[in-house]
Amino acid sequence: MTIEITDANFDELVLNADKPVLIDLWAEWCGPCRMVGPVVDELSEDYEGRVICGKIDVDSNPDVTVKYGVRNIPTLLFFKNGELVDKQVGAVPKAVLAGKLDIIL
Repeated sequence: MTIEITDANFDELVLNADKPVLIDLWAEWCGPCRMVGPVVDELSEDYEGRVICGKIDVDSNPDVTVKYGVRNIPTLLFFKNGELVDKQVGAVPKAVLAGKLDIIL
């Protein structure tokens, strides 16, 4: 299940997570974001129990967006042990994201 991540719960859900975390930074008005969203939902199911998948609405949560220098969306951030370990900008096939998750697991 994909969780909603906000500026307020980011530290708790991402930086203090006991599993790798994939975050989809998106906005309602972004066309490519609407293509990536369902892929992240599928990955959440595929990696259930092994990876935490979440989404951050950049319009409502500017702190995380600024902190990680996100200038284009969709941007996907990959965290392990509270550290940013990989980043993907733009819409890509599910296999690309799954490959990145497999590397950090």
